[in-house]
Amino acid sequence: MKAFFSLILMILSFSSSFAKTTYNLSFDELDNNLEPIDWDLGFKKGGAKGYILELDSINVKDGKYSLSITNNPNSKNRTFGACSYMIPAIFAGDTVELKGFMKTENITDEGFGGLWMRVDGDAGALAFNNMQDKKITGTNGWQEYTIRLPLDEQASKLFIGGLLVGTGTVWFDNFKLRIDGKEIENAPKKKIKIYKAQMDSAFYDGSKIRFSSVNDDQIKNISILAKVWGFLKYYHPSVAEGNFNWDFELFRILPKIMSAKNKTNRDRYLLKWIESLGPVSICDTCKTKINGDYKQVPDLVWINNGIVDEQLKSKLDFIYKNRNQKNNYYISLTPWVKNPIFKNENPYEGFDYPDTGYRLLALFRYWNIIQYFSPYKYIIDENWHTVLDQAIPNFITAKNPLEYRLECLKLIGKTSDTHANIWGQDSILSNYYGLYYPSVQVKFIEEKLVVTGFYNEYLGKKDGFQIGDIVEEITDKEVDKLLKEKLPFYPASNYSIKLRNIGRNILRGNKKRVKLKVKRNGNSLFKTLNRYPVDSLNLQIDRAHNKPDSCYRLISKDIGYIYLGNIKSAKIDTIFKKFKATKGIIIDIRNYPSEFVVFSMGKHLVPKPTEFAKFTYGNINHPGLFSWTPAIKIGKENPDYYKGKVVILINEITQSQAEYTTMAFSTAPKAIVIGSTTAAADGNVSTFYLPGNIRTMITGIGVYYPNGKATQRIGIIPDIKVKPTIKGISEGRDELLERAVNIINN
Repeated sequence: MKAFFSLILMILSFSSSFAKTTYNLSFDELDNNLEPIDWDLGFKKGGAKGYILELDSINVKDGKYSLSITNNPNSKNRTFGACSYMIPAIFAGDTVELKGFMKTENITDEGFGGLWMRVDGDAGALAFNNMQDKKITGTNGWQEYTIRLPLDEQASKLFIGGLLVGTGTVWFDNFKLRIDGKEIENAPKKKIKIYKAQMDSAFYDGSKIRFSSVNDDQIKNISILAKVWGFLKYYHPSVAEGNFNWDFELFRILPKIMSAKNKTNRDRYLLKWIESLGPVSICDTCKTKINGDYKQVPDLVWINNGIVDEQLKSKLDFIYKNRNQKNNYYISLTPWVKNPIFKNENPYEGFDYPDTGYRLLALFRYWNIIQYFSPYKYIIDENWHTVLDQAIPNFITAKNPLEYRLECLKLIGKTSDTHANIWGQDSILSNYYGLYYPSVQVKFIEEKLVVTGFYNEYLGKKDGFQIGDIVEEITDKEVDKLLKEKLPFYPASNYSIKLRNIGRNILRGNKKRVKLKVKRNGNSLFKTLNRYPVDSLNLQIDRAHNKPDSCYRLISKDIGYIYLGNIKSAKIDTIFKKFKATKGIIIDIRNYPSEFVVFSMGKHLVPKPTEFAKFTYGNINHPGLFSWTPAIKIGKENPDYYKGKVVILINEITQSQAEYTTMAFSTAPKAIVIGSTTAAADGNVSTFYLPGNIRTMITGIGVYYPNGKATQRIGIIPDIKVKPTIKGISEGRDELLERAVNIINN
């Protein structure tokens, strides 16, 4: 295994020399399915839906084929249509340029066609352009277009393609890609550094650590190891340089710690281990006293509270005072925003059920990421060190893939962060929640589980359900009892969002029918609910409240309405011209904004530059320290700002960017926010994996009002609380919208 893995690394190290030198940028090279080689026609992973993509041998600019994208008239859930082509970012240079020919036919004004390009790093997009600002609509013959992006040193992938938003047809042909003006086939390759950590292959087939129980002394020793291991990962210069595979170093030291007969024995093992990492040079720039206005400081009290002996304490203290001040193999920050990028965290996707060592690695990895890089560690309800001690035996005794994942969910849930969960298509959890879905949507309304809509109206009504039905029992078990069982496994910032997420899953199952006890008009009924495959249903209604066809309309001649779930930036100036004479505008943010409009819309709402938020961010050279940024502003000097009332609607769907948008718009002079508790998870996210290919995230930066007031876990607090009622839902009313109209009229 070790020799084989070293060979793989050797091949990778020379990959830039032997990388692919020709690219199918004109759709002419086809595979056995007669599709263009290496092209993703559909871009479903990117969210594209509701369009038809086809090769065209008649409408071509050059070569054999072009690619056409047209809206599917039969699609009810259209987003955008796109194709994509991925190229590894192995090139040295400053600028990447995409040229391509495009032809359009009958693209409507609310949409556009365009080339698109994205530069990705390990943590996501570094730069992006989709020509939205060019607003290519209507019918146009073949024209060549160009877009350029900076090529960041951290880039790992380049994505190019074409897209269509709205209705109509667009054709693409003859793409060309250049790096600093040189055709990509001739562009110089960047040098790829191979780290010593990458050469360690000792434990890729397992940690060789297997034990099923631990005593109290062993739990204490494992807890100390977790803290020392995490501290060294982020503070020790030699570890930061990538000289050690830190996961595998854990597997080397763990058996010794497990066998330690006493504290002295344990600390001697730890001290010898640290010394084996090599000498640490004196750091003349490392400050030990933290002066200034910081929101959060490193939690290193455990080093000095007597749980380790004096010699080990002195060694750890020396490393702190002479900590890493360069780049870190395992952590960096994104440019500008500065949320963490967790690098070289192997997902170990080959293990559905990792062995004991790998399960403890999952715990250690997650615990230390929160310890040093969560901007909200200070508001975790439980002592984070106690959480570690309690989790150790649970991770050790998890006896199958599902129990392991549930322990991960319980650990994640301790952070009370709606962004933090197990994301993606995890087959083990999908089976746990249920492979079949109900035709009815249910939510907790007035502490009751209520039918609020239909994922498929025909199927739901065929099963005999009505909006306003109250579900009291599921398979002879009371909903309240089911709720208590499920709460620990649904991470969220607050109780309202736990209820939101449980409601989305509570009727799922692996059987195609489920027995329910339902109350309707005061009468109890026993009904059978059929469950269906996901592709029979429109689950997207969970993500937005009553999504209209247009992003704006006049409710009456005096009241405008803007829905951010399908907002178009290009329409904002037109909207405010049309609404200028109204006495009030309702901005509905019971959704996730389809485009980022904080500044483009915000400038219409305030008379002058207005502060609305400030942030905290971490520090890779002083892990655990979080600094403040200056406050950010919307608006400009604008005597023609909108002077009517602005009523903003929010609820539990209002999350992240939607909450940030609410913070900005609520600074309008006559703004009133109405609704209920939002998701309370504001700030850019950072993704990483736990062993077993478990994808999770944390909120990576802190978001606060200019006065320092928090939003995390609290959410956006409405000026006027308005919640839907069972009566209102049964009558088909939008009680928040009614209240907003009443506020403007009075």
